[in-house]
Amino acid sequence: MSSKPNIALLSGGYSGESVISIQSASVIAKNINRNNYNVFLMKISRKEWLCEVDGEDIPVNRHDFSVETKNGVLKFDLAFIMIHGTPGENGMLQSYFEILEIPHTTCSAMVSNLTFNKAYTLKFVEAFGAKTAKSIYLNSPECKLDFAEAEAMKFPVFVKPNSGGSSIGMSRVTDIKDLPTAIEKAFKEDKEVIIEEYISGDELTCGVIRHKGKIMSFPLTLIRSKKEFFDFEAKYTQGMADEITPPPVDERLVEDVRKQSEYFYEKLNCRGVVRFDFIHDGKDPYFIEVNTIPGMSSASIVPQQARASGFTDSELYDMIIENALRD
Repeated sequence: MSSKPNIALLSGGYSGESVISIQSASVIAKNINRNNYNVFLMKISRKEWLCEVDGEDIPVNRHDFSVETKNGVLKFDLAFIMIHGTPGENGMLQSYFEILEIPHTTCSAMVSNLTFNKAYTLKFVEAFGAKTAKSIYLNSPECKLDFAEAEAMKFPVFVKPNSGGSSIGMSRVTDIKDLPTAIEKAFKEDKEVIIEEYISGDELTCGVIRHKGKIMSFPLTLIRSKKEFFDFEAKYTQGMADEITPPPVDERLVEDVRKQSEYFYEKLNCRGVVRFDFIHDGKDPYFIEVNTIPGMSSASIVPQQARASGFTDSELYDMIIENALRD
C-alpha cells in the first residue's frame, strides 16, 4: 500500500465560476508532483460529487468523504479545494472538512465566510487602516436604495454581487438613472449587492502564502484591461488584458501593497495562498477585495507571480499542500 498522502483535488461548484474552477484543477492535476502524492480529481455539483479513480467516476460518500473502489474504501489525507464561489470559497466546504477533521488547503470556515462577503471585508480592513472606495451595501433584494445617499457618490460607480467573483453580474454605471437596472442584474447572482465609487487607476494584485512558517508575498502584477473594466471577458479571454509581473510602478507603491497584503493576511488569519487586489490612483493603493481561492492554471496571476519568484508551478502546489498538512 502506498505511503504517499491521498489528495482529493476538488473542482466545479455551484456558481458561474465552475468552468474556471475545472480548468484550474485540470492544470493542477497535470502538473502536481505525483512522486509525492496520490491525486484524485473530484467534480462537485449540486446533483452529485464524483471522484475519478482509474478513469472511472465514482460517487463520493459524503458522510465520511470516502470512495468505494473495487480495491476497497479510499480515504483522503487532504482536500485541495479549487472551487471558486459557493461552496468552496464561502466556508461551506471548509466547515464540512473541519467537522470531519480532514485538512484542507484554504482559509478556515470562519475566515472564508467573512472574506466572501465584500462589504464585511471592507469594514474589517478599514478598521486596520486600509483605504477603500466609498460604498453602499444592499443586504436583500427588498432593500430600498437610498437615492440621496447614491447621489452623494461620485459617478461612475461599480455595482456588483456582494459575494461572488470573476466580475459575474458586475456593471459600471455612469448615470444614477441606470442604477436600478444594474442592481437588478447583480441581484440575479446574489442576495446582497454592493455599490462602490470608481477609482481611476491600474489594478495591482499581490499573492501571499505562508512558507516555512513565514508570511511571504510574491511580486505584484499590474492589470490593465482593454475593456471598460476588468470584467469576466477581460479576465478569461486571451489578449483582453495586460498582466505585467513585476509591475512598472514606483517601488514605494509596490512595497506599500506588499506590506499591506502581508499585514491583512495575518490580521484576517488566512491560510493557504491568497490574493489581495488593490487599485492605485497614482499615489495610494485602495483595497478592493481578497480572493482566498485564486486561479491556479499556468496562465493565472498567482502562478505567474510564483514563477517570477523562482518557483515552478509544481513547487507552488507543493508549498500549498505541505503547509496544509503541517497546520
